[in-house]
Amino acid sequence: MSAAGTPNATTAATDLAPHELRILVAVDRERGFSAAAEALGVTQSAVSHSVRGTERKIGAVLFERGRKGATPTPAGVAAAAHARRVLRLLDTLAAEARGAAQGTVAGVLRIAAFRSVALHLLPPVLERLTTRHPGIEPEVRVVRELGAGTAGEVAQGRADVGIATIGATSPVPAGLIGDVLIEEPYSLVHPAGHPDPRSLPLVDWHENCGSYTRQWWAGQDWIPKATVLTEDDGAVLSMVSRGHGMAIMPALSLNGAPDGIEITDLGPERPSRSVGYVTTPELASTAAVRALIRELRASRGGAAEEGRLR
Repeated sequence: MSAAGTPNATTAATDLAPHELRILVAVDRERGFSAAAEALGVTQSAVSHSVRGTERKIGAVLFERGRKGATPTPAGVAAAAHARRVLRLLDTLAAEARGAAQGTVAGVLRIAAFRSVALHLLPPVLERLTTRHPGIEPEVRVVRELGAGTAGEVAQGRADVGIATIGATSPVPAGLIGDVLIEEPYSLVHPAGHPDPRSLPLVDWHENCGSYTRQWWAGQDWIPKATVLTEDDGAVLSMVSRGHGMAIMPALSLNGAPDGIEITDLGPERPSRSVGYVTTPELASTAAVRALIRELRASRGGAAEEGRLR
């Protein structure tokens, strides 16, 4: 108790109810009190009253109010992330309890993956997972692996598991746990039959990669500045296949490469990209997440045909 006889912010925050957390998350998602009220089917005054109460309990302003809506403060961003994770645990509690009673593994499993993983790594993994556990309902979000990427989706409570670029030079983000699944090499990709592919302009795209890869890239004086910068690796392959340049790409991105492309090894000093999974400590022990991780680990043998498995 404080000197005035009222609970302090730390104590009061433990009194937050699930409906208060849901309202907090809705305001963060909708960026407005009116929009959050409409999404939840309640009045705007109820949303405003709840947020004020939550701010009082936490002891921080969570949203900047304005004519254009509600913008989360740094405290609001952190609070909304924790709120999503707490609400997810409440959902998981019910699914885990039912599963324990019935001897099954069931419930929604939210997965964040970048494009090449969603195309080539996840489909057979999810096929095996749902065959063994028909009660699991995978929900896959394809997220650009840029900045916070898929790991950020997990940290923010929007995904249970993220397939991310991690490894010795790209550690698992603080507060999450995970492991490397595959180590995939980069190769030179160019129009088939070109006599001097290294003379071609560079076609590139934004992606997360480890510091070792970036250092290797910076040390190659034959790699020019990109003349084409695309949104994803699929667009890169399309441009290269039509003779518009060359690219340097990881193995997963090259599965199912279109006709007209040739892949050349970059030699023993070639860079590589570590791909693995990340999750939260609290979800790592749940049955559905454990089942997915088992299938991901079992997939190492065929995940990247040209990759070096860890």
